[in-house]
Amino acid sequence: MSKKLTTIANIIDDIRRVFQVVHEQAKKAEHNTGLTSPQLWTVKTIAQESPIMVSEIARRMYLHPATVVGILDRLEKQKLVIRVRSTEDRRVVRVDLTAKGRTLLLKAPEIAQNLIVAGLEKLPQKNLNKIASSVNQIVGILGAQDRPAQLILSPEVNWPLNIKFRSAIKKKST
Repeated sequence: MSKKLTTIANIIDDIRRVFQVVHEQAKKAEHNTGLTSPQLWTVKTIAQESPIMVSEIARRMYLHPATVVGILDRLEKQKLVIRVRSTEDRRVVRVDLTAKGRTLLLKAPEIAQNLIVAGLEKLPQKNLNKIASSVNQIVGILGAQDRPAQLILSPEVNWPLNIKFRSAIKKKST
């Protein structure tokens, strides 16, 4: 096999491995907790430093705050989190885990998104630039550059501030 064919085969196998791990961990998370991976990731993020502001959750998860609010709505309905308005400034809302949310963490497995983010945050900018360029090329090959970023194995969509995506979505819906 030529060097190019071998390299392509290795890339495809690595992509398969990534999908396998993400899928396995998402299924395990849902089986153990009844939550989607993004919901569990949100609970874990809140547990790290609660009470925590929605904007800080979004920053730590690399999500748009509106996306986090949607996730929090579902977690609040399940009585896993509670939102508390500041008495000093009513615009400030902090999120905390309920007792039920803290109990859920005891049986919660690790999730792929958290592992990926933690690993990427440790890399130097030069390596991040290479990865970003390579992933962007794959997105281009698939023609997916105008799609909103749906969270992994979840119906949640991370609505970017990027105007290009918003206009593409509006065109598709009309």
